[in-house]
Amino acid sequence: MNRIRLLIVDDHEVVRLGLRTLLADEPDLEVVVEAGTAEEALVQVANHHPDVVIMDIQLPGRSGLEACQEIRRKFPKTQVVILTSHGGEVFAEQALRAGAAGYVLKQVGNEELVRAIRAANRGEIALDPRTAARVVERMRNLQSQSEGNAFRDLSQRELNVLAPLARGKTNAQIGQLLNLSEKTVGNYVSNMLDKLGLNNRIELAAYSFENHLFERLQDE
Repeated sequence: MNRIRLLIVDDHEVVRLGLRTLLADEPDLEVVVEAGTAEEALVQVANHHPDVVIMDIQLPGRSGLEACQEIRRKFPKTQVVILTSHGGEVFAEQALRAGAAGYVLKQVGNEELVRAIRAANRGEIALDPRTAARVVERMRNLQSQSEGNAFRDLSQRELNVLAPLARGKTNAQIGQLLNLSEKTVGNYVSNMLDKLGLNNRIELAAYSFENHLFERLQDE
């Protein structure tokens, strides 16, 4: 079994120790290195190439969101899960725009973090349900902006696939929701990536939030 290699980034040693102890119980997860600052995190990613980085937002010096953005730009194969005590939808939205694959609150159960790590490693989005609901609601309440043209090249069927994808649904779940085969959903996702010039479903989700997809669908 290929284990998911992890980097833990938090400026509190006790937090890092707790996470390492928690994740040691999962046979498919392996903490290979730790870091206490954003700069250390960038060095460790370059040296160890972890599959997933578990990143706090508040770090000495540069923020975790800045580090996330740089990691995703320089090391696109490494995913980032933000683990934070900040529950506001604004932070979650910023994390998605920075390229994070997950946004998990420290207050939630251990299973939620493990689920987010595994989802991120598969290239999926993982938001805890409460945060996801608030992010969607925030998008719906924003005033109409010119970004509506951002989806002009997508068909209605593609938009129907994109909405649950941005909420973190897998291809199989989207297929069940829309009565499509998983392969057909995958084809729609590939077509959207080509049309929008994006690389993966994480960038698709971030693009959706940034360009107010849910507000657009609400108005139609």
